[in-house]
Amino acid sequence: MTERPISFFIHHQGRGHANRARAIISEMSPARRVTVMTAKPSLFDGYDRPIKIVELPDMIGAPVPTAALFAEATPDVMHCVPLGVEKTRRTMRTIIDHLDDADPTLFVIDVSAELGLLARIASMPAVTVRMHGDRMDPGHLGAYQACVGMLAPYDAAIEQDDYPAWARARTCYTGGLCTTLAPVPDKAAARVKLGLDPAQDIIVVLTGGGGAGTPYAPLTMAARALPDTLWLVLGPVHREGHETDFGNLRELGWVPDVTEYLAAADVVIASAGDNTVHEIARVGRPYLCAPEWRYFDEQLRKSERLGDVGAAVALPNWPGSNARWREVVAEARRLDVGRLQALYDPGAARRAAAYLEGISDRLWG
Repeated sequence: MTERPISFFIHHQGRGHANRARAIISEMSPARRVTVMTAKPSLFDGYDRPIKIVELPDMIGAPVPTAALFAEATPDVMHCVPLGVEKTRRTMRTIIDHLDDADPTLFVIDVSAELGLLARIASMPAVTVRMHGDRMDPGHLGAYQACVGMLAPYDAAIEQDDYPAWARARTCYTGGLCTTLAPVPDKAAARVKLGLDPAQDIIVVLTGGGGAGTPYAPLTMAARALPDTLWLVLGPVHREGHETDFGNLRELGWVPDVTEYLAAADVVIASAGDNTVHEIARVGRPYLCAPEWRYFDEQLRKSERLGDVGAAVALPNWPGSNARWREVVAEARRLDVGRLQALYDPGAARRAAAYLEGISDRLWG
């Protein structure tokens, strides 16, 4: 039975969806054949678990042929379905052809509400991966109802209050799923390795690869407000052109050892991406959560829940004054870090894999 395949759709925005899929698939039975459909196959370069890749057209930014087609309104039950787009039609055809040819037991969707609906129309059992956000619209609710289950890669403690009881009952909460596996050193060891002063107060600012980068102007204000603190900025930044640099504010760009920098930090400031949240939880550092703009206010709602349970200080906007920066950093230092650490679960990927294979076997047993 375990040899029957499971197929995944993986959105190619950023790296989080693909990294999550890699972690989960690695925990599946070696006998389970797995196909991944994605518009960016390079996200799976170097992955050592045998899988089949089906490349999809990249629909992002694909042109609409005429103004009249472009003017047609989007139905409430869908989110992004412009008319007349050849790449969209080809994507749907490729997915349906694959499902027909491979005959998988389960279609795992990370993420697309429209594909949840398409799967049900095509008589294909599907599981959708849950994300935070304002998703009580007809499109999301329809996809939740159409799927045979939902997979939430986070702890049930940070589920949103407005998520309906019937949907919670059909959701597997894996616990905090972090795709980083590097060992976590203690603070002193991390600083020795990175050549950082063991006595220096250090704040690490981290952003992922799914957005425009951390806005740099607020960080210059932060460096000015706390001149005795060393501010280390990992990942891309967004400059507006009027910023003044400060000696205690350093841009490091992409680094290969994010875990070591987190371990070296006294406080971490980061966005609210799923993996980012759980990377910080795994290391265990006071967390200022500055959500990036995402569709359906995904990161804003997640940030609010982290604040509600005392796992982070939620920043609805970047502080714009010296006094406010001092306040929020002091508030972060007072957090009980154990509340954040409790949200990380080293067995989350294994639990997710067991859930998917269990649904597959139950439905087709």
